[in-house]
Amino acid sequence: MTSTTTTQPPQYTHRQILEILSGLMLAMLTSMISMSVVGTALPTIVGELGGQDQYSWVATASMLTMTVSTPLWGKLSDLYGRKRLFQLSLAIFVISSVAAGLSQDMGQLIAARAVQGLGVGGLSALSQVILGDIVSPRERGRYSGYMGAVFGISTVAGPLIGGFIVDADWLGWRWCFYVCVPFALVSFVVIQKVLRMPVVKREASIDIWGATTITAAASGVMLLLSLGGHEFEWNSPWTYVLGAISVIALVLSVVAERTAKEPILPPRLFRNRTFVLSSLASLFVGVALFGAMIYLPQYLQIVKGMSPTASGLMTLPMVVTMFISGVVSGKIVTSTGKWKIFPVIGLALVSVALYLLSLLQVDSSAWLIGFDMAVLGIGLGLSMQMLILAAQNGSELRDLAATTSGVSFFRSLGGAVGVAAFGAILTNRLKEELASRLPAGAGGGTAQLGSPEAIQHLPGPIKQAILESFTQALETVFLVGVPIAVLGLLAVLFLKELPLRGRS
Repeated sequence: MTSTTTTQPPQYTHRQILEILSGLMLAMLTSMISMSVVGTALPTIVGELGGQDQYSWVATASMLTMTVSTPLWGKLSDLYGRKRLFQLSLAIFVISSVAAGLSQDMGQLIAARAVQGLGVGGLSALSQVILGDIVSPRERGRYSGYMGAVFGISTVAGPLIGGFIVDADWLGWRWCFYVCVPFALVSFVVIQKVLRMPVVKREASIDIWGATTITAAASGVMLLLSLGGHEFEWNSPWTYVLGAISVIALVLSVVAERTAKEPILPPRLFRNRTFVLSSLASLFVGVALFGAMIYLPQYLQIVKGMSPTASGLMTLPMVVTMFISGVVSGKIVTSTGKWKIFPVIGLALVSVALYLLSLLQVDSSAWLIGFDMAVLGIGLGLSMQMLILAAQNGSELRDLAATTSGVSFFRSLGGAVGVAAFGAILTNRLKEELASRLPAGAGGGTAQLGSPEAIQHLPGPIKQAILESFTQALETVFLVGVPIAVLGLLAVLFLKELPLRGRS
């Protein structure tokens, strides 16, 4: 038997919760920005360090380690304490960020980014777990809106900051990695000062076999989706090997979790209807969120001819509406105790927004683009944090960390799937559109497109053909996103609206 003490967490005042929340939000903001800030700087980085064939690994390495480590951090925090593990993940993040900035070749950069992803996985999962520890579900709505807004802001702030750093010659690309370090250090100090959590003495039993099989299964899926169609053909031995590894590891992980003394993802979670439906909905939200946020800037830069900085600024309508809808809905949940209506409306709006985005044309106005993004922001703001709140409220207190990290894991996995799947759809459709619009030998493949700036300087007819081809390809991407968002809506509709627990 595992011995535990049942020490209750201390009672926090509203001001103390806000102080702790400031540290958590700062850590989440900086860590999630670090995942996306490198995108606009990658061409410059490759130009200096070389290694064009390793280009995709700079992003894939961190996304992979972030996703597969998320459930592990939740279980480790059960065994060794939330505060200690949160600060450890901050330390890993800071050290790896500095190492990435100091990299002298692509191998060093990819290794540093992989370690950085481990830290980000801990910060993204444990921020939600700690909030669940210090605030009851009934009161959590007023605070969770801020967390959801920070998550959304970070997804668009990264490319914006990266574009500014690249455009500012006096900074250099290495500051894409250094820029978040001071904020992470401030977060470490704030958490050290204001977060007081009881020391829980337990007999540590680490589920090594479960950790290995879960990591192998998620890694196989991630590698297959990230590299398939780029590094190797879909119909190739690599595809079948990675697919087989994923399936076998998944089966072994089920066996491991059913027999483990302290399972990372307890099997009882998957008998919990609320957890299963919240996880499914979060997976679909992740597909829609990351898929949209990766490819909208491409539309703005390639089709509309905007600079990286300007394209980042164009996403402000989504950021603002995501923040407002998340905060307002959270306050309403706290005052009324009713939460289900918000993810229902939110995912319906996400579906509508993706359809509206599919209607964008080469000559669409900035006002129309901004309106579509604002609708998407409202939908995401109403959905993301409410799904975590629903899962936390529907779980046993002993499963709080596993539940929170599990839902976060599926959202991250959905994001990885969305980026990879939408990327494959965009590439294939773009090739078809270019082949039908451009004469043979006029650059009919995606590899000859060049940078957004180079496209703007092409001869008129060729430029117009490329812009129309890209717009049509992107239309398919967003149309595919619509039924995915609808599936998330269906999952939410089947959720039972359990009364929110107050502080016991």
